[in-house]
Amino acid sequence: MTLRNRFDRIGADIKAKATSRSAWVLPKESSSFAPPDTWTNKDNDVTPPERRTWTALTILSYWFSDALNMQRWEAPASVIVLGLTWREAILSQTLGMIIVSLPMVFNGAIGANLHVPYPVAARSGFGFHFAKFAVVVRLVTALFWHSIQTYSGSFALTNCISAIWPSYLDIPNHIPKSIGITTQQMVSHLLFWSMQFPFLMIPPHKLRWFFIFKAVVVIASSIGVAAGMVKYASSSGDIWAQEPRVHGSQRAWLIMTTMMSSAGGWATMATNIPDFTRYMKGTKGQYWQALFLPVICTFLAIMSIVATSAGKVVYGQYIWDPTALAAKWSGSKGRTARFFVGFSWAVAQIGTNVGANVVTAANDLTSLCPKYFNIRRGAVIVTIIGGWVMQPWKIISSAASLLTFMSGLAIFLAPVAGVLASDYWLVRRRKVDVPGLYDPHGRYEYWHGVNWRAVVTFVVSLGPNLPGLANSVSHSVGLTGGIVHLWDVNYLYGLFVAVFVYVSLSLIFPPKETFVEELISGDVWAGTVDAESDIIDGVGGDGSVETSLEKDGLAGESEKS
Repeated sequence: MTLRNRFDRIGADIKAKATSRSAWVLPKESSSFAPPDTWTNKDNDVTPPERRTWTALTILSYWFSDALNMQRWEAPASVIVLGLTWREAILSQTLGMIIVSLPMVFNGAIGANLHVPYPVAARSGFGFHFAKFAVVVRLVTALFWHSIQTYSGSFALTNCISAIWPSYLDIPNHIPKSIGITTQQMVSHLLFWSMQFPFLMIPPHKLRWFFIFKAVVVIASSIGVAAGMVKYASSSGDIWAQEPRVHGSQRAWLIMTTMMSSAGGWATMATNIPDFTRYMKGTKGQYWQALFLPVICTFLAIMSIVATSAGKVVYGQYIWDPTALAAKWSGSKGRTARFFVGFSWAVAQIGTNVGANVVTAANDLTSLCPKYFNIRRGAVIVTIIGGWVMQPWKIISSAASLLTFMSGLAIFLAPVAGVLASDYWLVRRRKVDVPGLYDPHGRYEYWHGVNWRAVVTFVVSLGPNLPGLANSVSHSVGLTGGIVHLWDVNYLYGLFVAVFVYVSLSLIFPPKETFVEELISGDVWAGTVDAESDIIDGVGGDGSVETSLEKDGLAGESEKS
């Protein structure tokens, strides 16, 4: 081969690789506020008025579709398994929901008032580029939740199949025990993942009928299981008379731990709730979340606790997994009930993954890499990583590991939620330059896109919780004293320390260049509302509205209006 032929071949290979890469690049979309050289997509834009259709009733429907899942059943049941009573289990779950409802409502107001998604809202407090770190933290937790809830759904599917063909449970195992999963469980996981996949490709707003169906079957199943187990136990007095198996200070700290675990289960939603409240028609309906979430989760907790306590009476052991409880039922009626329970929880897991986890993570990928990811591509990547790469069977092997997993997620999300809420309510007092959130070199650039106050806050809030996390995963770490008990209140510590540190730093070293005298609405764009009236209502002391319009080439359109 001559030298020229070699160069021609190398050139052809380079061209082929470039063509291959360009095939993955999505068409560039225009944005209302982002500069022309910034790659973005319309999903990150301010929600237009015609898409703001959510009401308080919509919020209620959403929480019914999201909160009813196996993990919400298993969490309070895990409390009883660890040695507490039904009273303490209900108390810890309800208080945990009330705690996490606070940042959920405060951060939900950001979406309802500004109509921007979480990745954009985070730029105000974290800085344009450091906000990507906050998005990555949320992305990782969403991947974890999708992983664990997909694997839980496979157990529900096992109930359905074994109720029809009992021999399904006798499939020989050819997977080493060290892997943590059997051949039969792997088959169920593959089947459930494959059944769930088509639903993930459908936009959630087109699955409203599915979410209604989910709420009906899960509520009916939960009530049916609890009532059936009480009937099997014969005497409800035996259920309520069960005594705690831990005492003294250990009991008190365990209550706090389970309370934080309950809150940690919703730490993701408390952080990224603007992704949903941005569609609110008004600004008040989202406040009903403070009531909806605790009530729905407390209902499911009561059903779970009753069934788990009755299981102790009937079978001599606490069974915290609803699918494992149903697996003990035999006879024709028992098999029918087992199929219905498995079916209802399979539907529940699919609904939660579609409505929360996959959409959330796919949105994050779209925000981080808009050049290569849209929602559909993101959903495919998310479900492959969550379903297989993360090996969820190693996460939920026991009640203790489930609680550790949920608490572990909370310590990373608490400081993010704290910065987001305190920046909007306490530092800026709801006065935000919405168009400025879309400019990488605009008002919220800070230092190279990083707000150092948020960095310090994250370190101070997260750091002291890391030893407790390490100790909870492996007791060989050998921690003693107060640092261990700090972990028992991890979410409360992370949240309130984040608020205190961030507000203090912002008062001592105020980022004056980011302040505006009045809210500058994101509705200021040509063709949406009257530009002149919006400019009059939203002008800040530095004339930033005019600057934003000029940057986006809308000044001329405003003058023409």
